[in-house]
Amino acid sequence: MKHTEVKNFGKPDEVREFPHGRLEVVKIGEAAVGRATLQPGWRWSTALKPTAKTESCQAPHFQYHISGVLRIRMDDGHEFDCRPGDVSMLAPGHDAWVVGNEPVVVVDFQGMANFAKAK
Repeated sequence: MKHTEVKNFGKPDEVREFPHGRLEVVKIGEAAVGRATLQPGWRWSTALKPTAKTESCQAPHFQYHISGVLRIRMDDGHEFDCRPGDVSMLAPGHDAWVVGNEPVVVVDFQGMANFAKAK
């Protein structure tokens, strides 16, 4: 028999706070889905690089962008913006930061199991 489950970000299984950001994680089935809220001034390389202990973010991401503008720079130099309504798939090896004065909110279906977790 198949398992059915419903979770809500209003009651996350785990909350991780970091400089200029917050991640709420719901664990459903064998997946961890995260909702990240990133405030103006947030940048992966300053907020999470010390925790990750890597030169760039090594988590793959499959995200739906709800609000704000998130700029991504891949390790190869390719740079682009993700905006509300966008769906992005990011390979490991990138930096990202909030552009402008609006918080970025993304729901990530792939890369949040260990995101912002001390090693």
